[in-house]
Amino acid sequence: MNAPMKTAKLIQGATGDFEVIVGMEVHAQVTSKAKLFSGASAAFGGAPNSHVSLVDAAMPGMLPVINEECVRQAIRTGLGLKAKINLKSVFDRKNYFYPDLPQGYQISQYKSPIVGEGEVVVDMPDGETVRVGIERLHLEQDAGKSLHDQHPTMSFVDLNRSGVALMEIVSRPDIRSAEEAKAFVAKLRTIMRYLGTCDGNMEEGSLRADVNVSVRRPGEPLGTRCEIKNVNSLRFIGQAIEVEARRQIGIIEDGGAIEQETRLFDPARGETRSMRNKEEAHDYRYFPDPDLLPLTFDQAYVDALAAALPELPDAKKARFVAAYGLSAYDADVLVAERESADFFESVVVGEGGARRDPKTAANWVINELFGRLNKEGRDIATSPVSAAQLGGILDLIADGTISGKIAKDLFEIVWAEGGDPRAIVAARGMKQVTDLGAIEAVVDDIVASNPDKVAQVKAKPTMIGWFVGQVMKASGGKANPQAVNALLKTKLGLDD
Repeated sequence: MNAPMKTAKLIQGATGDFEVIVGMEVHAQVTSKAKLFSGASAAFGGAPNSHVSLVDAAMPGMLPVINEECVRQAIRTGLGLKAKINLKSVFDRKNYFYPDLPQGYQISQYKSPIVGEGEVVVDMPDGETVRVGIERLHLEQDAGKSLHDQHPTMSFVDLNRSGVALMEIVSRPDIRSAEEAKAFVAKLRTIMRYLGTCDGNMEEGSLRADVNVSVRRPGEPLGTRCEIKNVNSLRFIGQAIEVEARRQIGIIEDGGAIEQETRLFDPARGETRSMRNKEEAHDYRYFPDPDLLPLTFDQAYVDALAAALPELPDAKKARFVAAYGLSAYDADVLVAERESADFFESVVVGEGGARRDPKTAANWVINELFGRLNKEGRDIATSPVSAAQLGGILDLIADGTISGKIAKDLFEIVWAEGGDPRAIVAARGMKQVTDLGAIEAVVDDIVASNPDKVAQVKAKPTMIGWFVGQVMKASGGKANPQAVNALLKTKLGLDD
């Protein structure tokens, strides 16, 4: 039974509310050194037509040979999606003409895919959990690329991508907003990056989505869908859904009907444009590829792959919440990338197994480290501050050697110059002052210089924070805040 629909997900039209229905077809390039049916390199880049074998170029008499690594990666992805793995699948020919498709057909899978039904659980920022059904995952080869800007009167064809292995992951129409669609693709990308089955680089085209959008008035049957092809960023996925839903609502409210078609999203103009009428399966004249036997393997093969899977994001998030006492939000942020989660755990569990406070570690990793990385356009792999260095800073706070303010200054020094945090504190005289005699002189001076504030704090004790701030400022942030607070209470007669 479906949960009740949230009002916030409805789009307001001129004549009432509409619900948007979204299904996704995500094309993920398989992480593999070679292509799906040839030994040519699957690496990104390279001079045009430098990664092309005779098979990729469809030379007469060339026969495809399955790359087992691509099969393994598809099964591992299916396991990560909690999906049914089909022990027998069939490769089909999907027939259509395009200049960068040298065979005149694409080798894909139709009625018998390698992976069947599964599910992706998406946790939204508002706390809602959205479950998106996976209909299938099948293997297919990519087409080449037509280049229209190399010559004034001719188009060129680059076959480097021709034959590269893709996993097409087809969702059920369970998505009800642009935000859900973006979160779904982000979660898929996270799962595949954890598994190492797709690098998820949308800017390089190794992850792209066809977005099926329809609208309906609440409670009505599903409307006619339009497919927006090859959307290559999360932001554009969200924008394309919003724009297309508005376009369809406008047509319906004007008394028109939606035509099933394939469209392109133009982010510069903020619109979708018609490409062609949507093809149906029979238009492609699918039939089993006569050059490839059915793909078969046994359950033991699948079980061995399942046993070697890494801890996946949902399990890691649950463990972070249970074992470390983190909030669901903080755990979500930390597990979004496998490297980020590993970095956090390396901070919490230092060398020799010493455990630091997980919540403090999470705050520093998320706020200080991630904040600075985002500001400079870096990722965790290129962080100038290592997990050991950040752990060293947290140790200095925990043992009272430095205050939180000094710790932030120390973080900046380590970021810019590197080095051992404890050695830096010793060399630069950054230790926190805990000697009450040294602090007392500063306190006495500030109390004597501000008689009006002294009178105010006696009437309103919470104003002691102003005095604490002044003492910390006068000491260059080196005074121990707890010692300052206790001393001020005594000097101002606030002990009772």
